[in-house]
Amino acid sequence: MPLTAIWRFMNNALIIGDSGGIGGAVAARLRATGVVVTGLSRSHDGLDVTDEVSVRRALGGLSGPFDLILVATGALEIQGAEPEKSLKTLDAKALADQYLLNAIGPVMVLKHAQHLLPRDRPAVFAVLSARVGSITDNRLGGWYSYRAAKAGVNQLIHTAAVELGRTHPQLACVCLHPGTVETEFTAKYAARHPTVTAEHAAERLVAVMSGLLAKDTGKFLDYAGQEIPW
Repeated sequence: MPLTAIWRFMNNALIIGDSGGIGGAVAARLRATGVVVTGLSRSHDGLDVTDEVSVRRALGGLSGPFDLILVATGALEIQGAEPEKSLKTLDAKALADQYLLNAIGPVMVLKHAQHLLPRDRPAVFAVLSARVGSITDNRLGGWYSYRAAKAGVNQLIHTAAVELGRTHPQLACVCLHPGTVETEFTAKYAARHPTVTAEHAAERLVAVMSGLLAKDTGKFLDYAGQEIPW
C-alpha cells in the first residue's frame, strides 16, 4: 500500500507502547502518511499499564481527541515465566501477572481514554490480542496463562464496545491479531511459525484499521481483516 492518505478520517493517533517493535512500526507507518502521532510507553514516559494510577496520570494529561488509539503493549514472558507446556507447570503468580499486563492493562487504558475519543465522528480504539486467545480455535492446549489473558482482553474489549456504542456511535472498538512478528517478544517461539517483519505487520494492521467502521465494533480480527472465532 503506497504511503499516501490511507485514512479517510484520521489526523491524530495515540500509540500506547510505541517503544515496542509493533507499536513503533505502526507509529512510523502512520507518521509517514502525515498522521500526527503521540506515543506513550513505559521505557520512554514511565507509563505502566499494570498500575491504574500511572494510566490515569498519563492519559489525564492529554487533550485529544484522537482518531485512533492503539494499545500495543504486552509480553509473552513476564519475570522469566515461560508459556506452560502442561497443567503441572501452571503457576498462580505467572497466571495473575499475564492477566494484569495483557488483559487488565489494556482495558484500564480504555477506561481512562474515553475522554480522548471523539463522539461526533469515526474513530478506532484497537488492542493487540492474539489468535491463541480464541477458545474455539484452541486445539493444541498449553500456554495457559497467555491464552487466558488474551481471551480475557477479548471479552473485556468486546464488553466495552457494547457500552461505548451508546456514547460513541461512530467508534470501532476492536481486538487485532498481528500475526507472528519478528520482535524480541517472539524470538524464542517463532521457529515453527511463519513470521513477518514489524514493518510488514504495521502495514497490514494500518490497512485493517483504516477500513474499520462502527459496524465492526466489538470484533476480533486478524491482520487481513478476517474475523477470528471467540
